[in-house]
Amino acid sequence: MPAPAVHMVRFEPVGLEMEVEEGETVLDAAFRQGISLPHGCKEGQCGSCKAKISEGDFELLKYSTFALPDYESEDGAVLLCRTHVFGDITVDLLNFDAELLGRAIVVKSYTGHLTRIEPLTHDIRLLEMEIDAPLKFWAGQYVDLTIAGRGIVRAYSMASPPGDATRLRFIIKKYPDGAFSALLDGELKVGDALLVKGPYGTCFRRERRTGAMLLIGGGSGMSPLWSILQDHLASGEQRPIRFFYGARTEADLFYREELAAIAAKLPNFTFIPALSHSQQGDGWTGETGFVHEVVLRHLQTEKFSGEVDAYTCGPTPMIDATIPILLRNGVEPEHVYFDKFTPALR
Repeated sequence: MPAPAVHMVRFEPVGLEMEVEEGETVLDAAFRQGISLPHGCKEGQCGSCKAKISEGDFELLKYSTFALPDYESEDGAVLLCRTHVFGDITVDLLNFDAELLGRAIVVKSYTGHLTRIEPLTHDIRLLEMEIDAPLKFWAGQYVDLTIAGRGIVRAYSMASPPGDATRLRFIIKKYPDGAFSALLDGELKVGDALLVKGPYGTCFRRERRTGAMLLIGGGSGMSPLWSILQDHLASGEQRPIRFFYGARTEADLFYREELAAIAAKLPNFTFIPALSHSQQGDGWTGETGFVHEVVLRHLQTEKFSGEVDAYTCGPTPMIDATIPILLRNGVEPEHVYFDKFTPALR
């Protein structure tokens, strides 16, 4: 079989060039060569990798028009995770992060095995595994997990910090019909083989910042935020931190003792859980409502000096509701980092 044709991609306005083979997407080619472009779901659903092709032949694989509306594609916009090219092309990046481009990590594959599954709530599980070689990643990133021999692939964010390079932990929400998560209560066993590919994701901890850090999540969105928080603790850096976490009821909260211990030793740290389905008489005295509503109330009353970094991870509706609140209350767009948990396509 002849080798696939290779074409050049030039990214403007950064002047960066790379090769892409026919049959691979532009985004996959970037991962292979250690070029970290803006991205999210990798499946044409979130729009994070949106760009424009100003010249060159290409085609788009199937994608969601919510991520790329027709009026944008007619104007030359593409999703790089869905783009195949058939010649040299020039891509105009609509958004890029110089720090991101400078801290890219080559995507690699690893073999490993399951070492522990632990229930955290009725529908949240902690999965722990060992891999055969150290995985370099930034706190907040994710990998693709594959159950060996089954072809089931799902993207999960690490809950472990980068310092645990061969022991990875994931906080996973269990769905009754989930191809992966439904296996967590009994079918997957300690010792089962798992394959890892990564790292991916642009919602990682930015280091050496002194302004406030806002962590905002719900459900399994705790996973990347927990990694970010643990990495911050290991760094010894000092900054104000407000950790907002949305849950339905008090029974859906976990890591409360661990967070209380962090609050006791970390200056200017506050954990703020919010219950969306708290009932009168259930004894809850904390915040109520959706987590973005609680964030709004706090930002209206508490002002921070310096540049604020906000990390928000979880379901798309939560993030879509939270980002405008952050922007309207003084967080600069380039300091808002998010990870939308989109439904799996396969």
